[in-house]
Amino acid sequence: MSAEGGTKAIVAALAANLGIAASKFVAFVFTGSSSMLAESIHSVADSGNQGLLLLGRKRSERTRTPQHPFGYGRERYFYAFVVAVVLFTVGAAFSLYEGIHKITDPHHVESPGWAFGVLIVAIVMESFSFRTAIKESNQIRNGRSWVQFIRRAKAPELPVVLLEDLGALVGLILALFGVSMAVVTHNGVWDGIGTVCIGVLLGLIAIILAIETKSLLIGEGADPEVERQIVAALESVEEVDHLIHIRTQYIGPEEMLIAAKIAVNHDDTAAQVAQGIDAAEAKIRAQFPEARLIYLEPALDTPATAGTESTVGAESGEGTESAPEESGTETPASS
Repeated sequence: MSAEGGTKAIVAALAANLGIAASKFVAFVFTGSSSMLAESIHSVADSGNQGLLLLGRKRSERTRTPQHPFGYGRERYFYAFVVAVVLFTVGAAFSLYEGIHKITDPHHVESPGWAFGVLIVAIVMESFSFRTAIKESNQIRNGRSWVQFIRRAKAPELPVVLLEDLGALVGLILALFGVSMAVVTHNGVWDGIGTVCIGVLLGLIAIILAIETKSLLIGEGADPEVERQIVAALESVEEVDHLIHIRTQYIGPEEMLIAAKIAVNHDDTAAQVAQGIDAAEAKIRAQFPEARLIYLEPALDTPATAGTESTVGAESGEGTESAPEESGTETPASS
C-alpha cells in the first residue's frame, strides 16, 4: 500500500469523525437520545483511532537501532491492535451499557428534528470518508474480494478505516431507526434497542480487527502464491539446483524478510555460488521490492538434500517439511 493512499484515507476519516462527533453531541443535548450519545462516543473513539494510526505510521519510520535491528515497522501493527481495543472498550462497551440503561429506564426523545438532521448530515459525511477508503483500497486490491483484502492486507490502515467507516454508516442507520421508532411509537425503549444494536455492531468489528491485527503483530509470512513466485525466482538461477526450505515474514507493511536454504552443485566454486546468490537476490527484488532483507544459505547438492523440498504454499497444518537441521553460516543479502 502506498503511504500517500493510506494517509489520505486516515485524514479523510479523521476530518469526517471530528465534525460528526461535534454535531452528534449537540443533537444529544437537545434530544436526550441514548442512540445519539452512543454515536457521539463512537465518533470520538473513531477520531482517536485515526490519530493512533497516524502516530503508528510516524513512529514506524524511525531508523533501526542495535536494539531493534529490523526497524520499527511493526509499530503500525501495534497501534492498529490498540485501535481494536479502544473500539471495543470505549465504543462497544459504553453503547451496550447506555442501551441497556435506556431500555430499563426509557425516556421520550425530545426535539427529534435535531437528531434526524444530524444523522442525515453524518451519513453524508461518513459516506464521503467511506468512498475515499474504498477508492484507495481499489488501487491495491488486485481483484481480491473485500473479505480477502481485509484478511490478507499487510498494511493495517486501510482495512481498519474501511471497517470503521462501514461500522459508522451502519451505526448511523441503526441510530436513525431507533430514534424514528421511539418518535413514532412514543416509546423510548426503541432508542435503547438501537443503542444496544450499535454496541453489538462495534463489538463485532472490534473482534475482527483484533484477530487480523494480532496475526500481523505476531508475524505473518508471504501469501502462498507470493511464496511460490519467490521459489520460482530462486530456482530459475543456474547456480541454484533446488530449494531446500524457505521462511518469509513481514517485519513491516512494506518490508519482507526472506530466509532460504538452497542446494548448489558441488562442482561450483565459491565465486560461482556468490554470483548465483546475487543473481537470485536481484530477481526476487525486481519482482518484490518489499523484499529488503534476503538471507540465502547455500548447501551442497547431495543425496541427503535432494529429497528435502519444503512444502511451499501449503496451508497451515497441511504437510510437513523434511528439511535437514538448519546449521552453518547464512549468506546475507548484499545491501
